[in-house]
Order: sequence, then C-alpha cells, then structure tokens
Amino acid sequence: MLNEDQLIVLLSDLETDRVERTTSTNDTDKFSQAICAFANDFPNHRKPGYLLIGVKDDGSLSGLQVSDQLLQNLGAIRADGNVLPSPAMNVQKFGLTGGDVAVVEVMPSDMPPVRYKGRVYIRVGPRKAVANEHEERILSERRTAAVRSFDARPCVEAKLDDLALGQFDAYRREAVDAETIAANHRDIEQQLASLRMFDFERICPTFAGILLFGKNPRFFLAGAYIQYLKLPSTDLTDIPEDQAEISGDLNSVLRELEIRIKSLVQTSMRRINALEERLSPDYPEWALRELLMNAVMHRNYESNSPVRFYIFSDHIEIQSPGGLYGEATATNFPTRNSYRNPVIAEAMKSLGFVNRFGYGVQRAQTLLKENGNPPAEFEFDEHAVLVKIYRRRS
Repeated sequence: MLNEDQLIVLLSDLETDRVERTTSTNDTDKFSQAICAFANDFPNHRKPGYLLIGVKDDGSLSGLQVSDQLLQNLGAIRADGNVLPSPAMNVQKFGLTGGDVAVVEVMPSDMPPVRYKGRVYIRVGPRKAVANEHEERILSERRTAAVRSFDARPCVEAKLDDLALGQFDAYRREAVDAETIAANHRDIEQQLASLRMFDFERICPTFAGILLFGKNPRFFLAGAYIQYLKLPSTDLTDIPEDQAEISGDLNSVLRELEIRIKSLVQTSMRRINALEERLSPDYPEWALRELLMNAVMHRNYESNSPVRFYIFSDHIEIQSPGGLYGEATATNFPTRNSYRNPVIAEAMKSLGFVNRFGYGVQRAQTLLKENGNPPAEFEFDEHAVLVKIYRRRS
C-alpha cells in the first residue's frame, strides 16, 4: 500500500496514466470508471494505479475531511458487481497539512478487459477513454500470459462449433452496453474473447465459455452438473422420492434450480403470538437460492464430482466440490473470500443470479434467522464445502 512519502510525490507530479485526482466525494460513476481503467492497465506498467480524492488538478489539497462513509462507499465498488471482473484494490485515508486524502490503490487485472457497466475504460495519458475494438483486442491477447483462474484457461479439446452461439448473443446483451454492441464490427472470436470466453493463442473456447454456452459441457467437464435427491426421511439409503442430474449450459442449470427451489418450499400457518398467525415457509426461498448459487459459483470445476443438492425430511444439504479458496479460511468465513472462478462469477452477476459479491452467505443467514430457521451449518475440508440448512422451528 502507498505510504505518506509516496503520496506526497504523487501530489507534486503532473497527472499521469497511473494517477487521477478529483475533489468530488460522491461521483461513483467517475470513481468506478477510474478504477476500471487502472485495472485494465492499458499502458502495461504492471504497477498499481491511484485515484486520489480530495486533490485538485494542480496537486493542491481541497481541504476535504474524509469520513468513514466515504471510505466504505469506495470499498463497496469492489463488490457491487458493476466493475467486472472484480478489481483488486485497497482504500486508505491520509491526514495531511491542508486536508485529508482518500486513496484508492488499484492493481492491474490478470484478466482484462475489465468493464464498468458493460464498457471498457482505459487510460490514455492523463485522461480516461472508452477502449475501441483494437484496444480491447490488445487487452484480450495480453490476458493469455497472465491468466491464473481455471475458468479462464483454454479448453484445448473444444472448438468454436462446440458453443451454442445464439446463447452467447443473448448473454452479450446483458454483459455489454448497447452502444458498444451497436458499434461492434468484430468477428465472433473477438467478441467471445473480450468476455473471457475464447483464447486467441490456442484458438479455442475457455472453460468458462464451455460452461456458459457449451452444447455439452459434461463432455469436457465430467462434474459439471447438479445431483438432486429428494428423500422421504433423514436416511440417505432410502429410496428417493425424486432424483435428477441437472446438466447443460450454466444458465439453463441455474434456471432449473430456481424452479426446484420454488417447488420444494412449503408454506404453513405459524403462530406469532396469542392473537396472530402468519403464513411462513419452512425454508426461506432466497436463502436456499443464495447458498446454491454460492456453491455453483465457487465450486472446483476440475473435480469430477457434482454439486450435491439433497433434500431430507428435516434439513437440506448442499455440497460443493473444492475446499475454501484463496484468502477464505474456516476462521474468517464468510467475511473473507476469493473467487476461484471469477469469469463464472461475472457471468452470474450479468445474468441476474447474483446481486452483489461476497454477501450471499451472510444474507442467507439473515433470511434464515428472520424466518425462524436455525443458522446454516458449514463443514470444510480440502475436498469439499458442505452446508446444512434445517427446517424452520414450529
């Protein structure tokens, strides 16, 4: 993170392609565009970019008093799902003679192009700009050497013909702003690559492309399905009342999960007090939805095991292949998280299955408590994450 001496040097220098100054404290669009541009690192410095709030164009201080709310608002940009994939950034306050400065330090993304509300912003000298088609292609090609996540890697056995391109066209309209689409003259490979669904070097779809638009994702990823069981009691050895292997492109899988969640939730009268009763579900639908979406988003797709969605008479179990990832540990979960599949996470946000990043489990626990259910229980090991959700208390 930047220290005070380094900040003073940045204040005295002219504004460059790694620094943006502003006196505004509430222009979230401006802040987000700057963060997006720094994450794209179009000049390829491979060094952080800095948004300095409380600083005039000439480098003098505006006399700002940085509030905790301003720092929270800046930090929230990382998780609000408008800058995708989520940027790696730090937020810090400095108290200097003449006023405070809020500093947002943004790391170069390993998976450009990064978009804010469907547009790719870059730095061109000291100003921001919307990337043109050629600039987007440069960012897409640069990603090949830096990419780390499994979902952005090339699926070398696959070809373009393995994708249902009509589904990609529908997705693109959700992920890219309408003006950019209207001005588009790129071929389909470039369009796919700009959203991390195609690899230029290997000339093949990425694993994210296969999962989202593949005609048969399980041909390439054997565990890419949901194993659904509905059992009459608490015994896994009982003959199930219903069972299914839910597979296909990810959008179709998630839509079917939503339907199954709606069908399994049962509503009954619940006594609130001596004079009042209320219709209440045995499980809050949105809590189940959040926990299932979380399992699909964070699972290890290299595993041949499916996500398991088991309905017992008194509880529900959701097991996701792959242990906790990155910064997440059993002691800091769910307040800290890292994204094993950032491209899939981005797609689920664009398709409306996720509202914000990093809050799904916490929101589910709140909904369970409000409905009268015990809190969800989590079990972790190196191979899987298991969550148990118990029926509402009478």
